[in-house]
Amino acid sequence: MENTTENKEFLSVKNLKVEYFSGKTVVHAVNGVDLKMYKGKTLGLVGETGAGKTTIAKSILRILPDVGARVVEGEVELEGKNLLALKEHDMRKIRGNEISMIFQDPMTALNPVQRVGEQIAEAVKLHSDLSKEQCEERAKEMLKMVGITEDRYYEYPHQFSGGMKQRIVIAIALACNPQVLLADEPTTALDVTIQAQVLELVAELQKKFNTAMLLITHDLGVVATVCDEVAIIYAGKIVEYGTKEQIFHHPSHPYTLGLFGAIPDMADDDIWLHPIEGLPPDPTKVIEGCAFAPRCKYATDACRKGEIPAVTTEDGHLSSCINMKTVLRKEGK
Repeated sequence: MENTTENKEFLSVKNLKVEYFSGKTVVHAVNGVDLKMYKGKTLGLVGETGAGKTTIAKSILRILPDVGARVVEGEVELEGKNLLALKEHDMRKIRGNEISMIFQDPMTALNPVQRVGEQIAEAVKLHSDLSKEQCEERAKEMLKMVGITEDRYYEYPHQFSGGMKQRIVIAIALACNPQVLLADEPTTALDVTIQAQVLELVAELQKKFNTAMLLITHDLGVVATVCDEVAIIYAGKIVEYGTKEQIFHHPSHPYTLGLFGAIPDMADDDIWLHPIEGLPPDPTKVIEGCAFAPRCKYATDACRKGEIPAVTTEDGHLSSCINMKTVLRKEGK
């Protein structure tokens, strides 16, 4: 990936491995993930449910469950500082201030018995020396910024629609002008028209604050609208990584090709969709070779043995497929 002075690497995830456990059962949720984020840029993290997307975001913010989850290996560096090595007291200063998260379901992210304005003001108070009145004024500014009139400061979450609740969650996340924003499928619970409004709002605020954003989604339409770079994740591993243009115009991993193949084509007379056959692998089992091999029509015996290295196909475009040339030739890419 291009690393200019203007877009200097700001946050990086290196060889992140995360497990969930219960008794003797161990779920290998994230298996050696590497990511890079830049100020003012959006990185899309795309994959099926259970691929490890939300676990990566929670690991960055260090909000994994205290019981039943552990980071086995890896680093999360923010401007050269390893967040995984910080004490909890120091990490609290970073959450909501330098790094914020927009959760998938706004209703579970909001306190149902606290006024929405107070919830925004609380985030400001925790990370500043402002007075109560100044925090309240800042909260009202944030409400206006996300398109909600300040007179609704004293209302409760149940008095707002789903789209407006998501706007409030965005206001809380951006109240302290964070340098990194983790957006975990922020539009999934919303209808299509509200989705477009929320995405446009997030893009405008990101540009205003020059924020680095990680957008977690399984919607390639959202990726095309918002993202600058894309990481395709499967079974806890990044299988393809590149700019939006590289991923959309030159997909090179069979899983990525399968995702695009499952999208309806209005110019195609075929009435049937082409889903990826099979199911993701059992995360409680250690996978030998390529995790996608059981579902891949191009898989060979070599795909089922050892580590599958990431191959650079273009400048910064990575793909973890040892049969990539064969795949591209047969797909006409």
